[in-house]
Amino acid sequence: MSLGQYDAFFDRDLHMSALSFVGVLSTGIFCRKGCPARRPKPENCQFYPSAEVALAAGFRACKRCHPTRLPDEASSIVKRLIALVEDELDFKGTEQELKALGIDPSTARRQFQRRFNMTFTQYARARRLGNALQALNKGDRVIDAQLTAGYNSASGFRRAFADRFGASPKSLNTDPLNIEWLDSELGTIIVICDSDALYLLEFTTRKNLDRQVERLKKTHKRAILPGRTRVTEQIAGELMEYFAGRLKDFKTPLVLSGTKFQRSVWRALQSIPYGTTWSYADLAKAVGRDKGFQAVGSANGSNGLALIIPCHRVIAKDGGLGGYAGGLPVKKWLLNMESKNV
Repeated sequence: MSLGQYDAFFDRDLHMSALSFVGVLSTGIFCRKGCPARRPKPENCQFYPSAEVALAAGFRACKRCHPTRLPDEASSIVKRLIALVEDELDFKGTEQELKALGIDPSTARRQFQRRFNMTFTQYARARRLGNALQALNKGDRVIDAQLTAGYNSASGFRRAFADRFGASPKSLNTDPLNIEWLDSELGTIIVICDSDALYLLEFTTRKNLDRQVERLKKTHKRAILPGRTRVTEQIAGELMEYFAGRLKDFKTPLVLSGTKFQRSVWRALQSIPYGTTWSYADLAKAVGRDKGFQAVGSANGSNGLALIIPCHRVIAKDGGLGGYAGGLPVKKWLLNMESKNV
């Protein structure tokens, strides 16, 4: 967590930051921007882009700012449902349960979708599974984690856990990957790493970013939870130097999560000198696939380590920018910045 993030989140301008929720480590509660509660200390804060991520990390909703409340007549329904999730572990929010409470399931679904970009059922499941993962990380038995999550069925718990975290409770690596959001001149950057290496670095505007994160989670069978490591600190420092035009080669250790061919393309990308560009034809030739423009272009686009594996340095043969998953304005800015600092 940077002081820049802290200041931006607690700024009076509620639109200054893409990070909409804060989890307070000392209380286990998460709040929305503008919460009237006393401001927590910076070292106790973890920032999240969505309520789902905060819930999965094990935080519960604040009762003062009601981060789940909507500013309309349905907010009381949403507030009531969140209270049920907190108070009753076995409450799953099925249509039958909602109707028994006099709540229209379609109303609950619509309100939660609008506020959290997920249904109430997904919200409740994320909250319960976040509790389960915390229990496992503390060394609890799987059966205890299952009961903590409010699941009576072992098979149902295993399926839900695997869907959420990409692995079964027994096979999941209990050492999670850590995700953090870093500020940059070009917008927010998402970083996923452990204490040894960097696994993903992307602009949050990247197309299909959610799918890329899910693939990473399933490939390594590790949960992805908010947090920082020494690798986070290293890459944050290097990014600051890079954007200032003072760093040309990243030293942060990497884990390349791709096929053999993709990794060969990514290694070739790393050989493109700072401040210069290659065409797709040049890249294809470098990996021994002279006519495989489409294949190398696809591998180029699948790169999940933006800037470090510099796919932005590949342009069209006619000198045009070509494509870029982070957006062409970003690619243009990067190429201009590098050319000025060779």
